[in-house]
Amino acid sequence: MKLNGTLQILAYADDVNILGGSIHTVKENAEALVAATREIGLEVSADKTKYMVMSRDQNAGRNHSVRIYNSTFERVEEFKYLGTTLTNQNSIAEEINSRLRSGNACYHSVQNVLSSRLLSKNVKINVIYRNIILPVVLYGCETWSLTLREERKLRVFENMLLRRIFGPRRDEVTEEWRRLHYEELNDLYSSPNIMRVIKSRRMRWAGHVAHMGVEMGVYRVLVGKPEEIDHWGDLGVDGWIILGWISRRWDVGIWTGLGWPRIGTGGGRLSVR
Repeated sequence: MKLNGTLQILAYADDVNILGGSIHTVKENAEALVAATREIGLEVSADKTKYMVMSRDQNAGRNHSVRIYNSTFERVEEFKYLGTTLTNQNSIAEEINSRLRSGNACYHSVQNVLSSRLLSKNVKINVIYRNIILPVVLYGCETWSLTLREERKLRVFENMLLRRIFGPRRDEVTEEWRRLHYEELNDLYSSPNIMRVIKSRRMRWAGHVAHMGVEMGVYRVLVGKPEEIDHWGDLGVDGWIILGWISRRWDVGIWTGLGWPRIGTGGGRLSVR
């Protein structure tokens, strides 16, 4: 199945998504996908179908609607795809908050184990924290573009867990128990901190995609050029159109505007900007 003559379809298991730079492109590609699914006995659930315009201009696309085969779809400001929260402003803040909530839930489920004296600190750090809790928080971190505010939230979360693992310390002057300071945690925790882990994973993923070459769809998405032709003029906005639907047997969606880091090459070296 060809979509507008270009490779604009992303699929993972039964989640299918189509890139589109304008409402016209989204409609055209959605109709092609709907026609293809009908041939194998699938029907789109109009009530569960949503679309989203990703643009810095919040009024972008207000005068447009997505209507396919006599069904008009609801416009939303955010939705989840493969566990990642996408917003109409392409903001990472909501995704970070969601990851931290999941991390806190995971932490509370094992906090009694972290406080137990039966386990060594090495087991608590390398088995419970790094292999159970941290993967929950850092899901999809390879594509994060963090601000100082988000970085601080992640550090605060990690410090909270480390203080639970290492426990309090008796002050040499007052002889009172107090919680460990940030510098003391750094001395006790020999593994890379959470921000170093994120940066390492981002660079590893960036290098992996850079070696794929321009013919691969994931490379074009990362550099922000999923289409050969620019269709922004069709809508008059500097954004993307996202359409997501659920059929009776498949979870199907059409969306764009991933918050991936941009990748380029200069002077023979990989650069992330």
